Amino acid sequence: MKLASLKSGRDGRLLVVSRDLTRAVAADDIASTMQEALDNWSQCAPRLTALFEELQAGPVAGEFAFDTAAVAAPLPRSYHWADGSAYVTHVELVRKARGAELPESFWTDPLMYMGASDAFIGAEDDVEVESEDWGIDFEAEVAVFTDDVPAGTSAQAAGDHIVLFALVNDVSLRNLIPGELAKQFGFYQSKPQTSFTPVAVTPDELGEAWDGARLHLPLIARLNDEQIGAPNAGVDMTFDFGQLIAHAAKARGLVAGTVVGSGTVSNQGSQDGSCCLAEVRCLETIADGQPSTPFMSFGDRVEIEMLASDGQSIFGKIDQKVKQYWPPR
Repeated sequence: MKLASLKSGRDGRLLVVSRDLTRAVAADDIASTMQEALDNWSQCAPRLTALFEELQAGPVAGEFAFDTAAVAAPLPRSYHWADGSAYVTHVELVRKARGAELPESFWTDPLMYMGASDAFIGAEDDVEVESEDWGIDFEAEVAVFTDDVPAGTSAQAAGDHIVLFALVNDVSLRNLIPGELAKQFGFYQSKPQTSFTPVAVTPDELGEAWDGARLHLPLIARLNDEQIGAPNAGVDMTFDFGQLIAHAAKARGLVAGTVVGSGTVSNQGSQDGSCCLAEVRCLETIADGQPSTPFMSFGDRVEIEMLASDGQSIFGKIDQKVKQYWPPR
């Protein structure tokens, strides 16, 4: 099934959306918000599935046209957002561009940081940044939402706790990152609000593309109508989603509604392009000694999408513009 959150207050109003993303109906009688559904997933999921199947079969009472501009992120705010870096080939490339060796442990021990989850933004909400000098970049990722995950859950068992998938634009301010990492205390200012696709979907909506560990479909990223890349998310994913969840749950349980990101999708050699401008610039640096592609500017438009084998959009499209933010003085 496919679920969304209509913009309403801070936590949205839970919607069930048709597979073709044209129609929706509120799920008020089952759960008022996505978080409520995730908190009670074993009870809510069968009823939400039944409503989804009813919507697929024909008109239902209270249905309306689905408007991607009217929805928030599927989970407008989360108790926990853990973003991994599962594509070690991407990390290796970034380090090669600056002449740094990749520690051997990176191939066996995942990189992960805890991001800001207090206010995720919708697929068509603007990316608001104060200055272009901060190095505005998009990062196209796959993300999963979990139910309650006990501490110490194994990678094999962790996959059973994945209840929903979505796509993410994990915006990075590249020119702020070096100063933050030099403090050896992680990202903060360099990671503004993260945006999500209009809908989140259950694993069965992915068909054979989901093998229980990795999602084997191209992730398409465009900037100003030009395709930057479409690497396959299931290729060169060093750490699968079960491994990422187990890593996050090593010493503590994860609450329902935890969102775990894959990190920037990347394939070795980048033959199908890249899912962020930093990778494009690294390839240019390795080839020419310096990058020629600029980071994003105000007014730029970024689109992120994944298509099923029949060409239909699975999650809807992230389609947003970069806008200058004028802070109060």
